Amino acid sequence: MTTKPFAPAPDAPDAPGIIQFAPPPPDEMTAFFKVNFPGYPNSLADHFGSPETTIITSEIAAALLLTPDWEGVRYPDLLIAFNVDPAAGLARNGYLIPEQGKPPDFVLEIASERTGYRDETVKRQDYAGMGVPEYWRFDPTGGRFYRVHRTHIAGDRLVDGEYQPITIHRTDAEHYWGHSDALNLDLCWENGELRWYDPAAQRYLPTFDDERAARLAESNRADAERAARLAESNRADAERAARIAAEARVRQLEAQLRRQQNPGPPETP
Repeated sequence: MTTKPFAPAPDAPDAPGIIQFAPPPPDEMTAFFKVNFPGYPNSLADHFGSPETTIITSEIAAALLLTPDWEGVRYPDLLIAFNVDPAAGLARNGYLIPEQGKPPDFVLEIASERTGYRDETVKRQDYAGMGVPEYWRFDPTGGRFYRVHRTHIAGDRLVDGEYQPITIHRTDAEHYWGHSDALNLDLCWENGELRWYDPAAQRYLPTFDDERAARLAESNRADAERAARLAESNRADAERAARIAAEARVRQLEAQLRRQQNPGPPETP
């Protein structure tokens, strides 16, 4: 989708350098267990590549204006933006939309008891006002924190300046998913966990646990191969030893047979 252009951010008067956003308030920090701890920023970064033009980050400010307080500033639990300047975001400690020239392509909020209602209402309005093409929400409780719609997972797509709900599919009571056009990935609610599925590759993006399990499986496979090679070497050694013993026995029997056939002169008394 095409978004309207944003004018460059004005320089702050009398500023000795780049003015940074304030850190997030404590009740906005809900991403750790469902986004950061599983390792999704790293997994998504590996998936999309292009680190020089892609921002994938958690709990940094996003705003249309730079304000000295938290007014008008949101701290999404996950923000993804393509064809932008990561260095500028790092220096600013946040995503200033006029400075980047476009809104983030995707934001996600993880519900908590304190933030769930704002995720569905105020933040939804704010992200639409920022021009964010897709806004997603995830409730690990399966809807207890989302008091308005009681949804497990929800997504909105910006159409003519207003959010329209993205279709959420239900596989069974423990599996829900919807498709993100912005990322070309499926976002999944699975037994209270957030998963990302790549429909093109037909695989889930790996978590840290998946990578550890893969490394363990690879280590076990390597150990099994080493054990098989050792067993094969021991078997070959055993066959070689048996062959040597058999050859020695044959030589012994042949010598004995020759003595019997050629006893030699009798001993003189």
